[in-house]
Amino acid sequence: MRIFLIFTLFVFVMVADAQSGRSTGTPEIVTTASVKQLFDETNSYTRSKFSEYADKKLPYSERLQEQTRKEQKQLAAKNAAIAAARQEPSGEDLYFTGLLYWVADNLDGTATWLERYVVSTDPSAEKLQTARSLISVVAAKQGRFEQAEKALSDYLAGPSVKSGERLRMENELAKAYQSAAQFQKMAPHAEAAYNTAGSMLKEAATRSRGLDEILDSGMLVFEAYAGSSDIPKADAALDELRRRAKELESPSFYYYAVDRKITYMISTGRKSSALELYLEALISSAKDFTAKTAQADVFARLKRREKQYKMLGEPVPELLNVDQWLPGKPRTMADLKGKVVLLDFWATWCGPCIEAFPSLREWQQDFAKDGFEILGVTRYYGMQIGAKDPPAEIAILKAFRTKYDLTYDFVVAGDQSVQLQFGAMALPTAVLVDRKGIIRYIETGTNSSRLEEIRAMIFKLMAEK
Repeated sequence: MRIFLIFTLFVFVMVADAQSGRSTGTPEIVTTASVKQLFDETNSYTRSKFSEYADKKLPYSERLQEQTRKEQKQLAAKNAAIAAARQEPSGEDLYFTGLLYWVADNLDGTATWLERYVVSTDPSAEKLQTARSLISVVAAKQGRFEQAEKALSDYLAGPSVKSGERLRMENELAKAYQSAAQFQKMAPHAEAAYNTAGSMLKEAATRSRGLDEILDSGMLVFEAYAGSSDIPKADAALDELRRRAKELESPSFYYYAVDRKITYMISTGRKSSALELYLEALISSAKDFTAKTAQADVFARLKRREKQYKMLGEPVPELLNVDQWLPGKPRTMADLKGKVVLLDFWATWCGPCIEAFPSLREWQQDFAKDGFEILGVTRYYGMQIGAKDPPAEIAILKAFRTKYDLTYDFVVAGDQSVQLQFGAMALPTAVLVDRKGIIRYIETGTNSSRLEEIRAMIFKLMAEK
């Protein structure tokens, strides 16, 4: 899982920045280009586009990145089809055709062409290793564990091992075993990924990526042991992340490790000890960091979570000062027992809230029939959103609900009481309540990783009876 947004304009395989200098709009030129030139054109697409956006002073957004990546994939698919139609391809053609399919997210095409390259006549050592690494990654993504393990083994026995390539293989295998609930097989790959990420901090070329990679792979180690109910090793994995964060002087990393351990301890029936850890971390943050700004950062983050830590594992209270429930009939939280409930704290002016709407619609569609309910909890903001009075604001909310095709009910509070009640002053905040009416999850913010995390938690709670 991604904890921090890593903005990269390059595909996984790093190649020289050679460009064909040819236009993509002239078929005659495209079809005469070499396969390598087709790949170079594709590989440089996002870099060129974001340079163009910078010149036009277009602000960066995840949506713009996703659109540009989509365009690159379309270009890759087109160029891969051109390359695949070539007669009597050379070994290099096999390799770059495989990479084009990789950029296009065509896993079958990637595997087919790179496997042909691996057994071709006299492949270059570097390209052979890259091909093996991608074959392993593709096989892991497809759940072909034996092939993924073999490609990894062949890679490690090869002439050179690149940290980035090994990290990707180990991570993908760990995640694949996690998806298959094979946690004992997941753990060694997660540990290898974590150790590899640690080594990247010592390498100048990969140091900037190292911190994020350590956190991601370290969380995989934790999830492997948590998944197999090995509480001591799961705790130790989070303690190791906290130690590493202190060593690297990263307050955000440090907070995440502490926060995850507190919530894990609560989820495993150790709430009193978890709250003791919370108090200990507030004190220790002043000793663990020399910079006053880092100390203040950790302290502030943890203090903002205090209310939520105390609510986790407790019965959900009734929502305070609810003024309107639309369009449905007002209900109490007691009425909703027996269902898994997502309280989505949001506002019409909140961009990240709106970005989460497609996921909310999907969850409503996928899980509602099995007893899942979303309540969009907001409050009156008055002139902040151009509403002169509550009836005018209700009209705005109704139009907003229609505009974004949201089928779940909105709960409108008269003031901030309900936000204060759940420690949800930052938006969006998601609160998940299980079928017994117990609060099981509270988190703030949205990005692709957080949305994946919420969906996974919904799935887990839906499976509980």
